[in-house]
Amino acid sequence: MRGTDKPRSSPLVPDAVGAEIGRHDWETVTCGCGRGAGHLVDTLWAAAEGHPAAFRALEGHAFLSGRLHPPAPAVCGVLMAVWSAGPPRLATREALLWTVLSLLGSEDDGSAYEAGLYGQCAAFVRACLPSLHRAADAAPGSPTAAYVDGVVELLGLAS
Repeated sequence: MRGTDKPRSSPLVPDAVGAEIGRHDWETVTCGCGRGAGHLVDTLWAAAEGHPAAFRALEGHAFLSGRLHPPAPAVCGVLMAVWSAGPPRLATREALLWTVLSLLGSEDDGSAYEAGLYGQCAAFVRACLPSLHRAADAAPGSPTAAYVDGVVELLGLAS
């Protein structure tokens, strides 16, 4: 039951990221794999600690076969919290940006709930655009810059 467990922490995960993970009631969200999304918490903590494979492990849960699934907005919020805490080291940064690009490249669920899954994800990413641009500008021609360009294009903000 949420709220009865000791809060999780890691010296590698900023408090703001832990708070973003903890603010969602993951078990009430149906995961792309059909279970409650509570099992994603460990994966998100691993991602927040900088394990690149954890980002790719979100495929099949937050997005699958080009479609977004209900955990996508909360997952995107966590990813952007990780980014906002300070762009992570290179391998982690590229895995995070790949995941964001995959989320934004997926189709919405078509629901009218709030802004739809895509709209909610896009809102989290738009809030981080200035720092994404700074990272891309600091490394022109890099995979980071290419991922950021893709994100900007998918958001319809390319000039």
